[in-house]
Parts: sequence; C-alpha cells; structure tokens
Amino acid sequence: MTVEQAGIGQDRKHRKAATTVIYNSVTHTVGMESAIAAAPRIGARDRPQPHQSPRAGHRTWRARFILKLRLSDALVSVVVLAVAFIVRIGADWTPGHMQTSEAWYLGICLLGVVLWNVDLEYAKSRGHSVIGSGVAEYRRVAQSTLRTFGVMAMLMVALGIAVPRGFFALAVPLGLGLLMLERWQWRRWLSRQRKNGRMLSTVVVVGSSQEAKYAVEQLERNSRVGYRVGGVVLTSLTRDMRGATPWQHMPVLHGIADIDQIVEACGAEAVVVAGELPGGATAIQELGWRLGDMDTELVLASSLTNIAGPRVHFRPVEGLPLMYVEMPHYSGMRHMIKRGMDVILSAAALLILSPVLAALAMIVKRDSAGPALFFQRRVGKNGQAFNMVKFRSMVVDAEAHKIDLLAENEGSGLLFKMAHDPRVTRCGRWMRKHSLDELPQFWNVFMGHMSLVGPRPPLLEEVAGYASPTRRRLLIKPGITGLWQISGRSDLPWEEAVRLDLYYVENWSLTGDIMILWRTLKVVVAPTGAY
Repeated sequence: MTVEQAGIGQDRKHRKAATTVIYNSVTHTVGMESAIAAAPRIGARDRPQPHQSPRAGHRTWRARFILKLRLSDALVSVVVLAVAFIVRIGADWTPGHMQTSEAWYLGICLLGVVLWNVDLEYAKSRGHSVIGSGVAEYRRVAQSTLRTFGVMAMLMVALGIAVPRGFFALAVPLGLGLLMLERWQWRRWLSRQRKNGRMLSTVVVVGSSQEAKYAVEQLERNSRVGYRVGGVVLTSLTRDMRGATPWQHMPVLHGIADIDQIVEACGAEAVVVAGELPGGATAIQELGWRLGDMDTELVLASSLTNIAGPRVHFRPVEGLPLMYVEMPHYSGMRHMIKRGMDVILSAAALLILSPVLAALAMIVKRDSAGPALFFQRRVGKNGQAFNMVKFRSMVVDAEAHKIDLLAENEGSGLLFKMAHDPRVTRCGRWMRKHSLDELPQFWNVFMGHMSLVGPRPPLLEEVAGYASPTRRRLLIKPGITGLWQISGRSDLPWEEAVRLDLYYVENWSLTGDIMILWRTLKVVVAPTGAY
C-alpha cells in the first residue's frame, strides 16, 4: 500500500487533503482520515472510543500503571524497614518505656520510607522509557535503594547514634530482593498485557523504505517495548516498493508534509524517525516543534544501532550536541568479576545437577548405540580451539551423513540447520528442545573455555568463512547462552545471529548477563526455535 498526497485548494486549514491509497494493488482516492482507516489495524478492539482522544486513552493506562508501581514500592519499603527494625533493633512499645535511641531509630526508619520512595521517583525508575523492558529499570531501583540506606547510615552518624550493622545487613538485601521481585512481577503482568495487544503506545515510523522496514520489524518483534506501529511515512521509495509494500496491515504514506494529520488520525503517541530526513537537522527540529504542539513525542532511532546506551555520552558545545562513544574493553575488573561468577555458578550447577546429568547419560546410552557424551572442536576467545562437550543427540556417524543432507539445509549463512534432521535420535530431539544436551558445557565454563553468557561457540569451518567484522565475535569467550539463545535460536537468520553476537561482544554488562540467564530459564521451560 502506497499513499501519495495531492493538495486541493489554497488554504490548508480549510481543505481536506486527498490521498491516493494503493492497497493490495487496488487504487482509491480518499480523504486523509479515510486513508489511515483504510488498512486494518492489529489490536483494533483495544482502540479508545471515537469520543475519546486516543493519546489520552494510552496515557490513562500508563498513569494507572505507574500509580500501581508507586503503591507497591511504598508497601515494600514499609515492610522491609518494619521487619528490619523489629528483628534487629526491637523496642518496648509500652507508653513511656521506649528508649531515646529506639525512638531515634524509629524516626529514621519512617524518614527512610519517605526518602526511598522519593529517590525511586527522582531516579525515574518508573519512567515510561524504562518500564517493561531492558535492565535500566532494575539498575535504577538498585541505585536508589543503596543511596537511601547510605543516607540513613550517614544520618545516624551525624546524630551521634550507633549504626546498627545487623539492621543494614538485613534491610539492604531484603529491600533489594523484594523490590526487584515486585518490579519483576509487574513486568510479567505488563508483558502479558502487551502480548494480547493491550497497553501499547501507537507510533508512526518515518524513514526511507529500508530504514522504516528495519524499524518496523524490530518494534513488532519486541512487543515488550510497548510500541504498536500504527502507520509508516516513507521519505523515499525504492523501486520494489512502488507497488505493494511489506506492511499490508497498516497504512503507508509518502511524504511528511501532512504528518500532523497522520498522527491525529492514527492516535499516535510518538513519531519514530528511523533515519535522516530530507532537510537534515533542520527538518528534525521543525518536526519536533510540530509534534510538541500536538503533545506527541519525537523518538530518534540512532544510526549507532549496535551501541548500547551506557557507552554513549552527550556533551553540548554552544548548540552543537557532541556524542561520545566509549570504546569497548575486553579485559579489566568487569571481566574478572564475570569470570568469578562463571566459576561459582558453574561449580554449583555441576554439583546440584549431578543426579540429572547421570540420569541423562543413562537415557542417551539406552536410546542409541554410542557414548553418552559428544566432543566437538569449537573456537573460543582469540581463535583458540577447544573441545566442547555435550550430551550426544545424534547418531554416532552423524558427520558422515551430513554431506548427503546439504541439499536440504534450512540454515542461512554458514550454519547448517534442519528442523527435522534424520540424524537426531529420539531422546536427542527432546533434549535439544529443552537445551538439556548443553548441560555438560558447565564443565567447559568451569575450565575457562567458555562463559555462562556470550556469543554462540562457532565451528572451525564457520570461522574459516568469517568476514573481518564477524571475527570480532572471538574477542570474548563464547557462552552456553546469549542473546541468540533468547531471541529465536535456530529460527534466527544468520545475519541477525551475527548482529546479536557482535552487539553483546561490545556492550555486555553484568546486569545484562543476569537478565539473559533469567530469560534463558524461561526459554528452556517454554522452548521456541530449538531443533
């Protein structure tokens, strides 16, 4: 569907723009509002009623959700400080029997409840840009919690009363744990709502055909971000998009001259600019002014698509916003902490899962002839090869049969994948579905060949075919899990798998690793894309 506008009349305020809509190769001439309504919209049943402003409807749910977060945060802070006070300090509540120091502690705890919730608000831990996805929300909650207890401790020192170490030893981990758990539960609830087409913010994507296509794909793939694309405005058309476009379920228009009408008709809360606009920075500034008058947000999709936010810093110089991009580091304290976490968690996993590992080994042996374990040469950090261990999920001579199946390869790029590979054994198919065949890799992690989280460990023949940029995957240790594991696994195109690995290599963080490990558990329980 392509829309080309034709101006009718001289006074824009007193005319209705006419729009040519090409939808499924059928051409009609309609008004702007009709053009927007001409295409079916996902989640249309959740749209506000005509008498209500669409943006007002979207922001009503947002305000209600943030209110729920505020009330839940307040309840958690009261419970945490009350439990810590009663357990570690205690007091005689009989009138006239409470000691002066106990009264001071009680007063500081009450003040702590207020400070904690004010800091959570000040840190924007409930901001709509962080709730629902990413690690920023959890990071801000943790920072706010630590700041609050730090202020409480300094206040005690300033007042000359003893700092009860037992109180803080209980309150800090309890507060962090309960607050994180509360936010996680609300995130799960919000994610379910968004998967069902509710509590989404409608956006209009602006950009060239290729830029818009990439932006729409990413926004639709990641529903937890909370955006529903209501329309696309193309600043330029490629030859293959002069007929039907890839977006048959939404209106597509050409040119931003009447974007205010498009935004109003879609009820969009934001406009996502996916690339450069004709006119450059001036055009973006003018677009921002127009959207500001309409109470609509302007979102710029950075051209630095594979650089995480913490590496980007802004420094304005007399109206010239300079963007500093920190270089990624591949050694140092963070990597030492990551290695320490790998050793502790892999050792614990091997110990706790030893009965499961023994049972799986017996199942593999009884299911088909051959050893229970399978060793394969993989490439690790800096190109060093190592023997990766897995439970055997294929017949013993699987590699010998691979050449006969190359014509049926369903993988892209350098990967060989088959959804129904005849070499996979009966129990192997079940183990692969739940990633149980990879459990022995905890030994590789413990020995230092791999990490818990990292890029996918490649085969030697894959690395031989790497282009120069792809070799950057080898700058850190490969992982048992990673972004590729929680983003579709075998269903991912080769190019997307490489992009995710390179993004992780340059932007990984300890908080991000914890999030990936948690999401991996969910993928193992409810697997998709594994074969």
